[in-house]
This record gives sequence, structure tokens and C-alpha cells, in this order.
Amino acid sequence: MNDTPVLELIDVDTYYGNIQVLYDINITINDGELICLLGGNASGKSTTLKTILGVCKIRKGILRLKGERIDGKSTKDIISRGVAIVPENRRIFPRMTVLENMEMGAFLRTEKEAVKKDIEKMLLLFPALKNRLFNLGITLSGGEQQMLAMVRALLSNPCILLMDEPSMGLAPLLVDQQFELIQQVNERGTAVFVVEQNANMALSIADRGYVLQTGSIVLADAAQNLLNNEMMKAAYLGGTD
Repeated sequence: MNDTPVLELIDVDTYYGNIQVLYDINITINDGELICLLGGNASGKSTTLKTILGVCKIRKGILRLKGERIDGKSTKDIISRGVAIVPENRRIFPRMTVLENMEMGAFLRTEKEAVKKDIEKMLLLFPALKNRLFNLGITLSGGEQQMLAMVRALLSNPCILLMDEPSMGLAPLLVDQQFELIQQVNERGTAVFVVEQNANMALSIADRGYVLQTGSIVLADAAQNLLNNEMMKAAYLGGTD
């Protein structure tokens, strides 16, 4: 395991215009870790992802990817350096086939044979997509679309996978399935950063977690410690019973 963190946010402040949204954010994600960022609506979770991707520019602080500063870099540059995202509500290309969606994930890669082999590996990990390769994306179920969005992101060969609210809009059974897949992706060696409202589910698979409240991190600890934290139980985990 590499000692250099895959991703670091150090004392980061982010604004929309003159309105400050993130305050002194400090997050570290190490090689091979599965980290979750928890919080309610309007807590700043999506802004944190936009900051990492360079969509929102930071006004103070440092953003590092594999030890190199990326604050100030373009979104395209950041993605080309190994950051991939599975966006909220999947956002696959509905009028393209499953295979075409997958290939879009690898559009920056030049080694075509390696891409084909990686698609074969992804179909072993996501077998539900194997018989749907030539179906249009719009014909897939919500769970299948989420799988496709994950495959598309992974085919860019990222050093870190960002996931924005993977449980949103899915039935409970599918939520369980999706988080099992996220865990499997992580176990294959990809660092994963999950932004999620479902604290119980996210913490059940994470190594560590951060809790965001009105733009500030109010808790940061090992996942099991957060599951046992009284403040977490009262605010996010359904009580203290």
C-alpha cells in the first residue's frame, strides 16, 4: 500500500459567489480505503464532490491527488489524473447501448485491447449487464443503471472512485445489492469515497467516515466508532435505542 494519500483536502473553503458553503474541510483518503461522507440535505456533501472535481474552485486550502496539487486544475485534467465519479441519479446515456455507455468511460484510454479485457472483467463483477450489452440504457432498471454507471466510471481506470448518493431512488433490496458491489469494487483495490445520506448502510462497509453539517466536519472516526457514537445515533442512525 502506498503511504501517500490518494486524495487530501486540507483546510478547504469553497464558495458559491460570495456565499461560503464549505469551511476548513480536512479529509484524507488512503490507498485502498473505503471512506464515507455523511450528512443531511444542504450539508455540503455534493459541493465537496464538486470541489474535488474542480467544478467549484476553492478559495483557501489545498487539494492533492496522489501527492500532487490539483486545486486550480480543470475538471478534465483532474479526471485524466485518475478521478472518476458515479453521479447522483446515475446519469447514464439513455439512448446509447449498455456497451456504448461502458466504452464512454474509457474514452481517454488509448489501449483498446486492454479496454476490451477490462470490460470482460467488469461483466464478471456485474453479470446482470452481460445479457444487456446491446440494449439501450433507458431500458435498464434503476439498479442496472447504477451498475452501468459504476462500470462506466471504473473503465477509466481511476485511482479513486467518487460515488454521489448511490442509494438514492433504489428499493431497499437494491440498496443492499449496490453497497455489496461497492464493497467488492473496493476489495479489488480501488479507493472509494461514498457521499451518502444512508449512514447505517455506508458505515457498514466503510473503513472510516466523516460527518458534514452546514459545511463543516463535525465528526471523523473509524466507521465502527461512528456507528456506536451517541451523537450519530441521535442525529443519523435512528435514535439511541
